[in-house]
Amino acid sequence: MSYPSERLAHWLTLDSVTGIGPVTAARLLEQVEGDIQALFDRDDGQLRLMGLSPEQIRQLRWPTPAVANGVEWANQQGNYLLPLDHPAYPPLLAAIPAAPLLLYCRGDLSALGLPQLAMVGTRHPTYAGKDNAARLSAELVAGGLAITSGLALGIDGVCHQQALVAGGITLAVLGSGLDCIYPKRHQGLAATMLEQGGLLISELVPDKGPLAEHFPRRNRIISGLSLGTLVVEATEQSGSLITARYALEQGREVFAVPGAPQNEQAIGCNRLIQQGAKLVLNAADIMEELPMLTGWKCQTHPELKQQHNRELPYAALLDNVGYETTSVDTVAERAQLPVDVVLGRLVELELAGAVIAVAGGYVRTRGVNHV
Repeated sequence: MSYPSERLAHWLTLDSVTGIGPVTAARLLEQVEGDIQALFDRDDGQLRLMGLSPEQIRQLRWPTPAVANGVEWANQQGNYLLPLDHPAYPPLLAAIPAAPLLLYCRGDLSALGLPQLAMVGTRHPTYAGKDNAARLSAELVAGGLAITSGLALGIDGVCHQQALVAGGITLAVLGSGLDCIYPKRHQGLAATMLEQGGLLISELVPDKGPLAEHFPRRNRIISGLSLGTLVVEATEQSGSLITARYALEQGREVFAVPGAPQNEQAIGCNRLIQQGAKLVLNAADIMEELPMLTGWKCQTHPELKQQHNRELPYAALLDNVGYETTSVDTVAERAQLPVDVVLGRLVELELAGAVIAVAGGYVRTRGVNHV
C-alpha cells in the first residue's frame, strides 16, 4: 500500500520535534483538520499562534537525519511505517486518546485488520496461570480472534506461543524499537511469529532500546488495537492492570480470570472482577460479549480425558494438592502423613499424570477432577 514519501517525512518530522508527543500533536492537527501538509504550509507566525516555540518551529523547518533514516527504513522489505492518516492505520487504535503518530510494523500487515483480543498478565505466573493462558489463547484463536500482547516473559509469552501452536495469528506491541527485540529471550518467538503471519509493532524508532517509561505507553496500544483486554493473572501492582485501565478509558471490554485468594499473582484479577470486569472461565465468556463474533460456538481444544479421583492411586492424597503450587510439607500436614510417604505417593501421582512437579512443590493437573 503506497504512501507518499514526502508526506511520511512530514509525520516523521513532527514526531521528532522536542516537546511534541501524541497529545500535543493531536491538538495541533485538530487545528488543521488532521491534514499534516496543511500544518507544514502554515507560516512561522501562524505556527507561533498555534502554540509552537521558536525552537520547535526551527525543528519543523529543518528536519534531522533521523527523518531520512525513517523513510529509508520504511522502504525495506517487510517493514511498514504507518502514520495516523495511512489507509492501513487501524481505526480502533486511531480512535483512542493520544493515538500514536506513527506505527513501525514488521511482518504481515494484514494482521492489523483482524479482530484482536489483548491477553496480558504477570511476568511470574503460577502453573495455573500459564495453564489458563494457554487454554484460553487456543480457544480464542479457534474462535477467529488474533491474540495481541506485549512479548514479555510470563503470561504474554505463553499467549503468543499457544496462539502459534493453535495455528492462529498473534501480534506483539513492543516497549522498544523493532531492531531491539526485548526481552532477548523472546527473539526466537518473535521470529516464529513473523514466519506464521504475525506482526511486530512499536511507536518507537527501530534502534530505540527498552526503557521503563516505554512500557506503560506501549500498553495503551495493546488495548487500543483490541476489542477487549483479558487479564489472565496479575498482582495488585501489575503493569497488566495499566492495560486494563487503558481499555476502560478507551471504551473496550475488560475480562479477568479469577484465582484463589491465597494466590498473590491473582489478586489483581480478583480486584478487577470486584470492580466490574467480566469473570472468565472459558472463551465463550468472552465471545458472547463481542457481537461481531456471535456465530462462534465454543470449541474445546484437545485434552486428556478427565479422570475421576477414584481411578487414580492415592486419591485421598490428591485432594490435598491444589491448582496453585502446594508444598510437600503442606500436603503432608493436610494428609497427616509423614513427608517421606507423601513424596513417594506424589511421584506415583505424577507418573499417572495427576500432578506436576514445579518449583516449590506440586500442582494438580487440569485433566483431573473430584468424584
